[in-house]
Parts: sequence; structure tokens; C-alpha cells
Amino acid sequence: MNLRNFSIAVLGFFALAVICQELQAQIVQPGTQTNGSETNNIITAVPFLLIIPDARAGAMGDAGVAVLPDGNAMSVNPSKLAFLDQHYGFSLAYSPWLRNVVSGINLAYLSGYYKLDNINTIGASLRYFSAGQIQLFDLNKQDLGTYNPSEFAIDGTFARKFGENFSLGTAVRYIRSNLSSGQFAAGQNTKPAHALAVDVSAYLKKSTVFLSKDAVLALGICISNIGTKMSYADTGPKYFLPTNLKLGGASTFMLDDLNQFTIALDFNKLLVPTRPIYDVNGVIVKGEDPDKSVPSGIFGSFSDAPGGFKEEIKEVSIATGLEYLYNKQFALRSGYFYESPQKGNRRYFTIGAGFKYQLVHIDFAYLIAGTQNSPLANTLRFSLRFNFL
Repeated sequence: MNLRNFSIAVLGFFALAVICQELQAQIVQPGTQTNGSETNNIITAVPFLLIIPDARAGAMGDAGVAVLPDGNAMSVNPSKLAFLDQHYGFSLAYSPWLRNVVSGINLAYLSGYYKLDNINTIGASLRYFSAGQIQLFDLNKQDLGTYNPSEFAIDGTFARKFGENFSLGTAVRYIRSNLSSGQFAAGQNTKPAHALAVDVSAYLKKSTVFLSKDAVLALGICISNIGTKMSYADTGPKYFLPTNLKLGGASTFMLDDLNQFTIALDFNKLLVPTRPIYDVNGVIVKGEDPDKSVPSGIFGSFSDAPGGFKEEIKEVSIATGLEYLYNKQFALRSGYFYESPQKGNRRYFTIGAGFKYQLVHIDFAYLIAGTQNSPLANTLRFSLRFNFL
């Protein structure tokens, strides 16, 4: 592609991003729910585990379970590590999160991988979430000082190739959530919560000719955070982890020796119980009791919504993204994420870019909120990746 065509491609890409911004005004804003119990938002512990730290996926609307792998693959789909070409590498990611709500909230991520051979790859990562500085008060509004709540997760990952086109991967995760300073609340002392969890994932790719262009078609699936419940007090309630099913596909077109274009589409669903509808006496009038075992919660999550199948469909969020890569050194990205207003109402556009200089990859993403007063508005994500042959 000559310089003129490349310039046209760049301008066209950013024109798409501008059009996406204009479309925000056409989205119907949801009305205020008069019956809070009918909102049926799914409640879990440690929702920070659902944040994708990778700025590449973040710029593509959080779609990434099936895109071609990179050093941050384990944060979206661990099985993709098996298809990395480099011998080893590590990455850093950082995002000031929900900065429109509380200053100081941020997510940091550190990961690394090592190929044992052409088939097996291992990896490890640390995800740290700081909730900023919080002013604490007791029930009598007495000042208890300030506190910095934080959570973290440590992962060990293993991925293995089976042939040239398929891989499986798993991650074992330790989670610690410290949201209080051990204060006496609700009749007992609070404490940090702990949990163990695993991810299971698969990745399938196929090189082919599609639409008269060389292409790589791929499918990916990852079920993350399958693990024990968490409690912040000895006899307090126990909360499900945010077990999540991510399923998606991606098509990467090699337009010529310099230009590459990717389209990705992901579907997400939380595999935890949906809250039922209660009457004024706290009796369930529609839906199922959410006090279940972890296996029952996972399998029952496909049929427990009080609104039936129509509500189950609303629990599926959609992420879609585009990536244009020039000479494997410069990338432009855009995407859109949609979640039903009754199930969290995360709706946003994303844009971003990536640059490669020798062994270093630099990526950033910017989030454009699709709803008014969104706490996610203007969120930034940054990633640094280092790969070594």
C-alpha cells in the first residue's frame, strides 16, 4: 500500500470513531426504575476481576477472546499463550479506574510468560486494584479515620497446543479482598476475604482464504473465576465470585505484506445466580433462591432469571472491535461494548492505538461513555509489552 492509500485508511479509521461518538446522542436513555428489586442486577464479590487490563482489548470494546495472541493473552484467554512466537516476555498495564467517582482508584497488572517448548507455555500474573482513600464512619457517624481498600489476584497459567490450530489453557488464581480495616460492623469484626479460583479456556484458529484475501479465522472461549465463595466476616454472608463465560470469534485479513485488519465479536455472561423478586416480607415471589452451591449457581444461571428467557438474554453483554495494523508496528483500534440497562448499563465506545519500537509494544485505550453521567467516562488504559525471541 502506498503512502496515499495508507493516509486514506488512517483518516477513514478515525472517521469511524467520530461517527461512533455522534451515535451516542441517539441511544435511548433508560428511565428510573421505580421498583429496585426488579432491576435484578447480579451481585458478586471482587468485580475488579471482570476488568480487562490489556489496553489492546480495551481499545477494541473489550473484545479479545479470539484475536491473535500477544503477551497479555492470559488476561483474556490463557490458552492463546500457546501460539506466541516469542520465547518469553512480560507486560505492564495501568488504568486510573472510575476517576469520575473517587480519585485514586486504579488497576495495575503485571504478567509474564515463558515457552517451555513449541507446545507448552507457562505464565504468571498479578492484578492489583486500589479503591482510593475512603473516609470511614460508624453507625453513629463517628469518624474512624481514613482507609485504603484494596484487592489483588495472583495467577499461575499453563497453555498447551494440540496440533497446529488448537490449544487449551488454564489458570489457577488466589484472590484477596480487603475492603475494611477490621472495624466492628453488623455485630462482628470484619476481615479480609480470600478465595481460590480457576479459569478454563480454548482457542481454535485456521489459516484460509476468505473474501479473496489471506485470513486467519479464530474462535475462543474462556470460563473465568470458577471458585470458592468469599465472606468478610466469620458468620456473614458468602458472595459468589464473578464467574464469567466469554465466547467469541475474530477474523484477521492480511490485505497485503504491510496491512492487516481484524474484526472481533465477543459475548459475555455471568454464571452466578440472578437475584429474585421479593415481597415486602422478604419472601421470594418470582425467581429462585440465590443461596446455592457454586456448581448449582453456574448451571442454574442459564434459567434462574425471574423474567424468564427474555431476561436471560439481557444478561448477555456484547463486545465488538476493529484493529488496523500497519507493518506490524502501528495499530489503530476502535470498538463498542453493550450491556442491558437492567443488568448494569455499561455502554461505551472505545478508541486506541499501538506502537512497536524494537522489542517494546506500547498500547493505549480511551473509553467514550454511551450514557449520561457514566462513572466510566474518559477512562484510560495503558500497556507496555516486552517480547524476546
